[in-house]
Amino acid sequence: MEHPSRDAPPTAPSGAPPRTVAEDAPQVAWWKVFAGLLIALFTTFTAFGAVVPVLPRLVVGEYGGSPLAVGALFTCTAVVALLGRPYGGQVAQRFGCRRVMAAGAGIAVVVGVLYTLPLGLSGLFAARLVMGVGEALLFTAGSVWTVHLAPEHRRGQVVGWYGLAMWSGLSAGPALGELLYRTGSYTAVWVATVALPVVALLVLSRLPGDPDTGAAVSRRLLPPAAILPGLSLGAGAFGYAVLVGFGALALADRGIPNGPVLLSVFSAAYVGVRLLAGRLPDRVGPVAVITVSSVCEAVGLLLIGFGPSWWITALGALVAGGGFTLLYPSLALITIDRAPESERGAALGAVSSFLDLSVGIAGLVGGAVAELSYPATFALAAVLVLGSLPLAPLAARGARKGS
Repeated sequence: MEHPSRDAPPTAPSGAPPRTVAEDAPQVAWWKVFAGLLIALFTTFTAFGAVVPVLPRLVVGEYGGSPLAVGALFTCTAVVALLGRPYGGQVAQRFGCRRVMAAGAGIAVVVGVLYTLPLGLSGLFAARLVMGVGEALLFTAGSVWTVHLAPEHRRGQVVGWYGLAMWSGLSAGPALGELLYRTGSYTAVWVATVALPVVALLVLSRLPGDPDTGAAVSRRLLPPAAILPGLSLGAGAFGYAVLVGFGALALADRGIPNGPVLLSVFSAAYVGVRLLAGRLPDRVGPVAVITVSSVCEAVGLLLIGFGPSWWITALGALVAGGGFTLLYPSLALITIDRAPESERGAALGAVSSFLDLSVGIAGLVGGAVAELSYPATFALAAVLVLGSLPLAPLAARGARKGS
């Protein structure tokens, strides 16, 4: 254990549970730190998202690559991030969340620099592989830090806001990238991918010290506490991925226009419910919220898959987005409660990896089912979501006593 600095909070008496930053610091202090985390996460993930609309143009138009190469570029990043998140949680607990977040932001700067170099298609693959490492370190270390910061009675809400910052960055990034490309070509986009993570580094450098570092950390990369919550989150993410990949196609197959707008409706519900009802997991308990959320998502998916008009399918997207959004903070609460302190970082990273894995599986399985029937794809997603309902109560029963 590192020796505390002069301005570190007093340690807890022997035998007492460790105190969190939220307990030791004034409330305004933890809010300032958390705001810094949100800014760092948002700016860096905006940089990650800014290249989404321009990479396909670059690969196909400039380097003569194929659509398969475009898909492989995005997939390799997702695979590295998926595998790296549990490691990111372990490293954050061992060396400090601020240091690991800064390392992730620094790697993002390197990625931006790699984009500027004339290295061809192989250089792009190198940049995307490195990006997966940075993404895993930044997000998972920030998740662990957020748990340390959040007051226990608002932990679900604060964890939800943290996830929303990433979602917002990934949503804003493509719009920014398209705007910069249209006004300044590729160079303007590459400059943004360097500058935005630099902003994150500057913000992180101004934040106070990390939560406890140097404590014993388990070597497990898939803690038992993460398995049931991860499977439950994966079921919900399968439905989200089916909507993203096949929603517009399903509507077009039924002769319903404006299918792409469904994703905007879903996103509006996702953000709105997270902001307005984010404290529900803390107030009524995560299991109740997961149950209602899963039912809502399943009903919404069925409305999208079988609705006879655009308005019915839009209602489905609204209901599905409002249901899916509270799954992660609720399942994170269960994971935090179940995992011993030595495994908490890896557990949080593993749960988020289940989401990435499910999205990848949904593309393959959903595509195969869609060859036969688009409605069947959404029916399958709804069945998986409803089938996951017993997982949350089972996971909650294993929560650590006295947590």
